[in-house]
Amino acid sequence: MEDQEKNASFFRFEDLRLYAKATDYSSWLLQTINEPKNKCQETLVSSFCRSAFDIALNIAEGSARNKTQFEYYLKIAKTAIRECVVFTAVATDNGLLDLSACQKSREILMELTRMLGALIISIQRSNGGRRRDNDERDNYATDYPSPIDDNDVLNQIDTNF
Repeated sequence: MEDQEKNASFFRFEDLRLYAKATDYSSWLLQTINEPKNKCQETLVSSFCRSAFDIALNIAEGSARNKTQFEYYLKIAKTAIRECVVFTAVATDNGLLDLSACQKSREILMELTRMLGALIISIQRSNGGRRRDNDERDNYATDYPSPIDDNDVLNQIDTNF
């Protein structure tokens, strides 16, 4: 138990693979996207990067809250992912991403969606299994197997919920 505490970071969200994947996506995007050629493309790149950053920012912010609020922030992170899907398409259409980068962006965003969905389901189960909304479309990606173990993730988060 002491070894586990020594290895855990002060900011518990930094131990989440989901958070690491989200920050990796932001870094990848900054390195991959082509230089904008005009003001319109600059705005597109700025908005795209902001949405990519918002994925990790909402995970971090929500992790410091109670379970209901954490779930809310995770859903906001899913919204940021959907924004990135749109920005990926528009950036590709405007030559800011090549087809290979477009495909990689979409693959990463799908994986992030599955990971977020799995964590949301895990939080809902830990709250007695009740859903707080009837929007099944929001969790459509949770039907796929998750690459993370949700219960391990939740145990790693500061549980002052």
